[in-house]
Amino acid sequence: MYSLERPVRGQSSSPKDRLGRKRRTVVSSLTEDEELTEILKSYSSNKVTTTKYSFLSFIPKNLFEQLHRCANIYFIFLAALNFVPVVNAFQPEISIIPILLVLAVTAVKDLWEDYRKHKSDKFINGLVCEIYSRKQQTYVDQRWQDVHVGDFVRLSCNEIIPADMLLLYSSDPHGVCYIETANLDGETNLKQRQLVRDLPRQGSELTPENFHSRIECENPNNDLSRFRGFMEYPSKARVGLHNNNLLLRSCTIRNTETVIGIVVYAGHETKAMKNNNGPRYKRSKLERRLNVDVLWSVVLLVIMCLTAAIGHGLWLRNLKDASFLNPDTTSPALSGFYLFWTMIIVLQVLIPISLYVSIEIVKLCQIFFIQNDVDFYNEYMDSRIQCRALNITEDLGQIQYVFSDKTGTLTENKMVFRRCTIAGVEYPHEENARRLEVYKEDEAMGCSHTLKSRASAKSLSCKSLSCNRSSVSLHTLTGHSEGEESPSPTLPRHSAFSSPMEKDIVPDPFLVQKLNCLSSPLFLLRDASMELTYIVDFFMALAICNTVVVSSPNQPRHVQVPEVSRTPLKSLEDIKMLFQRFGLPRFSTLSPPHTTESPRSFTRRLFSRGKAASFTPSPSPTPTKLGAWSGLENSNGAEGPPCEPGADELIYEAESPDEAALVHAARAYRCTLQGRSLERLLVELPGMGSLAVRLLHILPFDSTRKRMSVVVRHPLTNQVVVYTKGADSVIMDLAESPEGAEQSDGRQGHIREQTQKHLDNYAREGLRTLCIAKKVQTSTEYEIWLKRHAFAETSIENREELLLESAQRLETNLTLLGATGIVDRLQEEVPETIEALQRAGVKVWVLTGDKQETAINIACACKLLRSTDQLLTEACKALLLELRAEVECGEAAEGTSGFTLVVDGRTLDFALQEDLKGDFLELSRRCRAVVCCRSTPLQKSHVVQLVRDQLRVMTLAIGDGANDVSMIQVADVGIGISGQEGMQAVMSSDFAISRFKHLRKLLLVHGHWCYTRLANMILYFFYKNVMYVNLLFWYQFFCGFSGSVMTNSWVLIFFNLLFTSAPPLLYGILDKDVSAETLIKLPELYKSGQNSKAYLPSTFWLTMLDALYQSLVCFFIPYFAHAGSDADMLSFGSPINASALLIILLHQVIESRTLTWLHVLVLVGSALFYFSFTLVFSVVCVTCSPPTNPLGVDKLQMSQPLFYGVCALTTVLALLPRITARFETHVIKKHLFCKSFFKPFLPSLTVTLSDSSIARVPMSLPVKLQGLEVPSLCYSLFTWWLQGSTLTPFKASWLAAVHALLTGDG
Repeated sequence: MYSLERPVRGQSSSPKDRLGRKRRTVVSSLTEDEELTEILKSYSSNKVTTTKYSFLSFIPKNLFEQLHRCANIYFIFLAALNFVPVVNAFQPEISIIPILLVLAVTAVKDLWEDYRKHKSDKFINGLVCEIYSRKQQTYVDQRWQDVHVGDFVRLSCNEIIPADMLLLYSSDPHGVCYIETANLDGETNLKQRQLVRDLPRQGSELTPENFHSRIECENPNNDLSRFRGFMEYPSKARVGLHNNNLLLRSCTIRNTETVIGIVVYAGHETKAMKNNNGPRYKRSKLERRLNVDVLWSVVLLVIMCLTAAIGHGLWLRNLKDASFLNPDTTSPALSGFYLFWTMIIVLQVLIPISLYVSIEIVKLCQIFFIQNDVDFYNEYMDSRIQCRALNITEDLGQIQYVFSDKTGTLTENKMVFRRCTIAGVEYPHEENARRLEVYKEDEAMGCSHTLKSRASAKSLSCKSLSCNRSSVSLHTLTGHSEGEESPSPTLPRHSAFSSPMEKDIVPDPFLVQKLNCLSSPLFLLRDASMELTYIVDFFMALAICNTVVVSSPNQPRHVQVPEVSRTPLKSLEDIKMLFQRFGLPRFSTLSPPHTTESPRSFTRRLFSRGKAASFTPSPSPTPTKLGAWSGLENSNGAEGPPCEPGADELIYEAESPDEAALVHAARAYRCTLQGRSLERLLVELPGMGSLAVRLLHILPFDSTRKRMSVVVRHPLTNQVVVYTKGADSVIMDLAESPEGAEQSDGRQGHIREQTQKHLDNYAREGLRTLCIAKKVQTSTEYEIWLKRHAFAETSIENREELLLESAQRLETNLTLLGATGIVDRLQEEVPETIEALQRAGVKVWVLTGDKQETAINIACACKLLRSTDQLLTEACKALLLELRAEVECGEAAEGTSGFTLVVDGRTLDFALQEDLKGDFLELSRRCRAVVCCRSTPLQKSHVVQLVRDQLRVMTLAIGDGANDVSMIQVADVGIGISGQEGMQAVMSSDFAISRFKHLRKLLLVHGHWCYTRLANMILYFFYKNVMYVNLLFWYQFFCGFSGSVMTNSWVLIFFNLLFTSAPPLLYGILDKDVSAETLIKLPELYKSGQNSKAYLPSTFWLTMLDALYQSLVCFFIPYFAHAGSDADMLSFGSPINASALLIILLHQVIESRTLTWLHVLVLVGSALFYFSFTLVFSVVCVTCSPPTNPLGVDKLQMSQPLFYGVCALTTVLALLPRITARFETHVIKKHLFCKSFFKPFLPSLTVTLSDSSIARVPMSLPVKLQGLEVPSLCYSLFTWWLQGSTLTPFKASWLAAVHALLTGDG
């Protein structure tokens, strides 16, 4: 062994100093070097603990966490203050009951949650894997928690990876293994991982004792898509390490018999645990408003206590030598100071101690109802809504702006190849278009051809002979029941993006006819040879420029690449022999034309760049009698479409639907990707059979480059060829004319011009476009680039920047081959959802990376744009002010905003500058909708943040992919769609749904309910506390402001804590002001939540005034009733407490819109609980509440008629203003409802009533609509009545009444 790098002079080389570096050093745990062993021990073990508490730390730690709430500190302070004899108000033991009860309830909830985590941790830490033992010289079974950094772990097929490991050995002869990352990102399609370069790939297993390399890698982080480092061999040679070399914890080994790796990150340092953040916690808008009102309550409490303190001091000063006062030397000012703190204790319930706990309970119940709403269930995906944020449910009812992604959010994200253009010639694929229409019709009739979701068709376990070891299933870590039956291994396996609609592509007959030339000597015609080169290269790029994993039914999910000769073909006879070798159809028997060109020169010219060859783009040929598939036959000799399912059907598992669509399209033309290994691809081309293509490099897609490339060695020409696919805005700029003959320049210029026209047409049809290009590298150019690229790959610092620069250096001067148009259909009910949101006053913005024409087309299809809207598409820097003035003029002329703003990424760069932000926001605020196209993920998040912060509105962002994560996290409410692009968006969201249409009910129904319920419950809490506290305050004016109360301390403490605590909870959980059907049909009702009408500052103060009035009535009616009597203090307080309880309970009955047997049970139960408690208390308690004695007081009061008369009169007078106000509000709401209901009939009414022959009958009171109940079912009846029968005077009076209501005259 050897030591680490030599320490610098004057610098410590201790292990602790090394740990402070930006890199991590990993060596074999079998090393005998003590210094290296100490470094390995300093890393985290693999034991995972997600619990907060231990047996000893629970009480102090939980108490410390609860003390972070100011309300808890406040009430603990008051409880402690009550132990001070000078200021105590009642028994100290009683004062601690409320805070102890609240702390206990919260502690029990935290303990239960922590216990569940403990059970999960214990199960996971106890899983078993094989670790190499130095003592036994073999692999032994060890628990996961005993794994450490530097250990060698051996895994078999279907086993779950216990820690982040570097792949050192695979039983696969090509040095690869496959993992399933469903536990990390929800994707069930397989990912390929490969050995570190220059390690042995076959033969015997890796011997850990012989591993003497050193690994330098980055410190632990949460980036699942990045791993930087290098491995230094004993020879000092360094090899770069990438994400493809890393096996991540929680992933599952698939289709590989054995893998061995060395642990680099363990336990909480693994990427999976770094991403395990648990539920998201945000502060809702209502909670922020609540905190302000709590502060106002504190101010009110201080004012009341100061008033009592000053009054007590003045009362003592004016009272001289009173016989009933004990001699005391305390000054009036000091007595007033003491009384201030006494009153703080007495009036403490003004601050609602149980409100915060009640809010948590209500929100948990609201989440329960949302998650169990059957309308959110998706049977195809077997999924329901997920509520990941536990405390912002009410924000769903206050959304003002919705920012939506397009692909996968508004659309299906089922990419289907629709049409293409190659070498400037467009192939419309009309039969393919008709096929898609058939699918639409079948799905509309309920006969869907699409498969169920990937979640319901999970990948099967490997059942091959080399991969039959049973292990812990994937479900054990995801909470699925172990009793669930796994799919039978004999059933066909389905993969993502492989439904019949996506796979069964009907080729264009004209393009097929040209490809048939490869099977005919007619392809030697000089005029067509160059176009054929473009066609072959185009489909070659579609087949290999991807990361698709190839598999077949009932077989391991990857296909080995058989040995195929890599020698370039020398002649046409060689091609014939190759066809015979693979058993493919022979050449056509058509006679070849006379040509002087040698076969070898033709082959080179056909598949090389062909700079000097002449080429004339041919128009789409006319159909001939030759069958479309005369030359492209199935391998079994039968004619028919190329994608007929059969025994030899291949399954493509792609990371994105775009990749799958293009590979299926290439296969439809017999350019079939048949297998993939680490260094080779097996591709079948028409007329040439199966060819082994050497894979040199893959330059993956990223959002900066907006393209991906593969570098291969061409199997025929042996040249280094770069195939690139990407966004047309990027590829068209990189596709420059090659240096050479003028004919070549003219050819490329013509291709670019025609391709651009076709791209524009595709975009207008709403198709997603991709451009395909190639580049041929000379050996010298490739060697120069390879040296720089190797340096970038082995770098740890700035690796991403270096790799980006290396890729951009290679992807220049591309030869444009063509472009594809892929259709992505709208999801069901998207137009209806967007229309409902706009009616609800929600502004919808679409942020997409697609072309402007595509974005506009989709916006029109989903009714975001109306036919009458004016499009503002030239919003460049110089025209923002001009457009703003145009919109203002349009608003002044029309009265409504009928503008839609469409901006691209470059315009957004200008608009997001500091000096233009205000103008851009003002312009967009006046538009009905905004569409941002060609926008990057960073621009999306900046737009959301700008609107949220500058306009101070509630924002919601919804998306389905990793490129939407930043936007989702910035918005007030982030919603992820669990679609076909994994779970990155879901994992970063607050709520997760499966379809965009679910947003309609989530906001308009559940959002409205959650907001109104919680707002009304909070106001009710403030009301009942203020109302009861004022009773105690009014009594101070009659007891010398002494801090005395007219009730015993037990009733005082329990009144808000027990007697009146259950009804508000039920109020906040079950109350429905409007039914779900009405909220869906009348989205305008959602505007009340946007404007916070249920909880405005004015509403809060009106509630306080109402509580003040009710407390005055509740106190002074019993006061005047007992005036002049000999009733003592407790006898006076008994009817006051009873009346207060009845008023508070009946107040909720008045405010509730829903009354069920459960409400009656709770309300009646609360009243009976109070009267039972007080009655029993007055019978059995003798010394329970010193110095007062409540014995027999309530029993006596409840036996007198005066008690019930006072309670009845007090309750009626106190609630009379509330009843009156509620009745008026109810009438107004009916009026508005009727107006909204009859609004669609206004044009018909105007036409009907404009007939001069109709006698106008005056409206009579019985037909006024202000108090009319109009059920939703009356729509059809009213329409029939309006259009059907003869117009009678009675009917005319009704119509006149409706017309007057709608026009404001009635």
